Amino acid sequence: MILPTNLYEDHTVLTAQNLRFQIRNYLETTVTCVGSDYSRTCLYNNLYYKDKKFVVLTVRGNHLPFLLVRIGIRVGTRLKQGIDPQIISFCEPRIVQFNSSADLERFVHETAKPRVLSSVTVYFKQPWHFNIGHALFDGLYPGYMALTHFPPRHLLPFRSLIDMDNVACETCWSEDVSSRFSGLGIIKEQILKNMSVHSWFAFNELVMGNGDMCQRCIQPNLQLAGGVELDGSRLFRDRMYKQHGLDTLVQRRKNSAEKRDPRKSLKAYFIHNKAFSVADQKEINDSIIEINKYADLYLKNSNRIDKLEWPLVHVAYVNYRDIKVQNKEFTHFQSNNIYFRRPTYKVVETDFMAQLRLLSDIDIHITGPGTGQMYQTFLSDGSVTINLGKLKNTSYQKPMTTYASFMEQYMTAGTPYIKGLYYPINERRNGIKKKELVTLIHRAAKLITDGFRLPVNPRENLAADGHIFIEMCEKDVTFCREVTVRAPFHETSCFHMWVEDMVHENRQWGSQGFVDGKRIIRCPLNHTLLRQLRQKYNIVHGTT
Repeated sequence: MILPTNLYEDHTVLTAQNLRFQIRNYLETTVTCVGSDYSRTCLYNNLYYKDKKFVVLTVRGNHLPFLLVRIGIRVGTRLKQGIDPQIISFCEPRIVQFNSSADLERFVHETAKPRVLSSVTVYFKQPWHFNIGHALFDGLYPGYMALTHFPPRHLLPFRSLIDMDNVACETCWSEDVSSRFSGLGIIKEQILKNMSVHSWFAFNELVMGNGDMCQRCIQPNLQLAGGVELDGSRLFRDRMYKQHGLDTLVQRRKNSAEKRDPRKSLKAYFIHNKAFSVADQKEINDSIIEINKYADLYLKNSNRIDKLEWPLVHVAYVNYRDIKVQNKEFTHFQSNNIYFRRPTYKVVETDFMAQLRLLSDIDIHITGPGTGQMYQTFLSDGSVTINLGKLKNTSYQKPMTTYASFMEQYMTAGTPYIKGLYYPINERRNGIKKKELVTLIHRAAKLITDGFRLPVNPRENLAADGHIFIEMCEKDVTFCREVTVRAPFHETSCFHMWVEDMVHENRQWGSQGFVDGKRIIRCPLNHTLLRQLRQKYNIVHGTT
C-alpha cells in the first residue's frame, strides 16, 4: 500500500503488523474481487491512473483475477418506439508487468512519481445526475453497495470518483449530496482524465464494480438490489441522515406502533406528481378535506368517550420543489471555483436537508410513480407508503388497452422497514377517486396504530402485478434470465422493462413484438402461463 505523508490522515489506523506488510507491498497493485463474472466488485490496493486509464502495476508471473467490472449504465440511442436502451458500462484496468519488484519500484520512484490519493475511493458511473432520483439510486447507491462487500469501509468516510454525464446543469445539487454522503468529497473523472495526460496518480484503496445494484437492475425477487439481503436500504438511509447531521430525526422501531403517542394524529402527505390529472387533483383535495375534518372534529371534542372509527390523521399536499431551506444564515458564503467544498460545508443547511427533515416526519407517504417514489427509502421505520400509480396505454396493439402502472414497486419491496399499499389495480383505470383514497389512508393509519411487525416480508410490499412477475420468474426460466442477467450482448430491450408492460403484453412483450425500423423486437415470454396468472390475481386485461 502506498504510504501517505501522514500515516494517520483520513482515519487510517495502522498496527505494527500491518505496517510491516504495507511497507513490503507498498508499490505493487493487489486486487481482491467478489461476485460472479458480470456482477463482481473489486478492491484494489495501489491502483494507478495515467492517460485517462486505470493501470495495474504488477510483477510478471503474479496471479491477477478477472478484472472486467460493471460500473453503471449509460443510455443508448432511443429506439423509434420510445424505448431507451440501457447499455452496460464496463471498466477493465490496463496491466503493466515488470520483471521484478525492484524494476517496479524503480519505475514508480523515478518515472511515475505519482500523486497519492489516500484513504478509500469508490469509482462509479453517474447517469442523469440532473435528476435526484437517478443520481441517488443509479449512481450513489450502487457505488455505496460496492463498499459493503469490504467492511468496515462502508461505515467510514470515503471519496467518490464519478464518471459523470457531460451535461451542464447549474441547478443540480446531486453533487453536493454525493459529496456529503461520501465524507471525503467527490472527484469528477473528467477532471482526473485531463490532469492524467501528463501525470500519474495512485489510489491507496479503490473499490469499483457495482454488479447488478442499480435501481433498474431487475431482480428475480423484484426488490431493489441489495436492499434486503445486504441491509442496503437501511444503511443508505441512515448514512444519508448522519452525513447531513440529521441522524437523530430518524425513528427506529421494531414495530410500527412503537414510540408513538396514540393521542396524536398521524401525518400523511400527498406528494405532487405530474401524472395527476386535473380530475385526480380535485379528488385528492376532496379526500384531504374529509379526512382532516374528521380529525379536527375529534380534537375539538377530545373529552368524548365514544370509540373512534379510525385513527386520527392530518393530511397535507406538498411539492418537493417547494420544500426549501428556512435558515438563510450562511447564504453569504459562496462556492469557490477552486474548492468544491465551502468553509461552511458542515453547517450550511440545504434544500435536500429540508426534504429529509420532512421525510423523517412523514407517517403516510402518498404519491405516484417517478422521482417522488424514490424518496420512500428515507422514511422512518414503521411508515406506510401508498403508490397511487398512473395510467398507461398500449400504443402498438389493437384494441387499445389502458392499465395501471406502479413502476417503482421494487423500491418498496426492497425497503423492509416500511409497509407498501397500492391503489386498487383494476379501479385505477377509472382515474383516482376520493372514496378509494380515504379508504387507503384509513387502512394505512390502522396498520400503523395496530402495529405491524418489522421487517416486513418483501412480497407483502408488492402489488398484484408484482406477484405475477415473481411467479413468472420462478416458472419461466428463459424469461427470468433475459430480464435479470445484464451480461454483454444481451438484448437490452428485454431487461429494460416495467412489470406492468409485461403483464399486459405491451411492446416487446406482445406475442408479435413490435417493429423498430427494420427489426422486430420480441422478448421470450410464456403467454399461456402469463394469462393464467392474470386470472389468478384477478387483473383485468382488455379494452377500455
